[in-house]
Amino acid sequence: MPTIITQPALIPGTGNLPKQIEEFIGRVNSGTEEVSICRMKCPSGWEEPGQRPEFNEYLVVLQGMLRVTTPTETLDVHAGQAIISHSGKWVRYSSPGEEGAEYLSVCLPAFSKETVNPDNE
Repeated sequence: MPTIITQPALIPGTGNLPKQIEEFIGRVNSGTEEVSICRMKCPSGWEEPGQRPEFNEYLVVLQGMLRVTTPTETLDVHAGQAIISHSGKWVRYSSPGEEGAEYLSVCLPAFSKETVNPDNE
């Protein structure tokens, strides 16, 4: 039988400015460990520490621009574009543009604080 998700769980984000994370499906809101689906809203000038996550992350930018930095390149992902960050590979996200960024994030397996492995830990 289908399960309806009536509203997302609000999860505190990391970084130099507040980032809004709305988890629709995942460990917190639905008890789902296989996948997480979140909408992220990042203000202009937001950036978070680099990380080496233990999950693949599929991102679709809905508004603004998300900057994705790896050890070898910096990619600006604009509204209507998508990017895949791979498990075990270092990555850092930021939203330096005037609009900030809003994007969907799908993580396989589901995101958890224990498996994101940020630089500051």
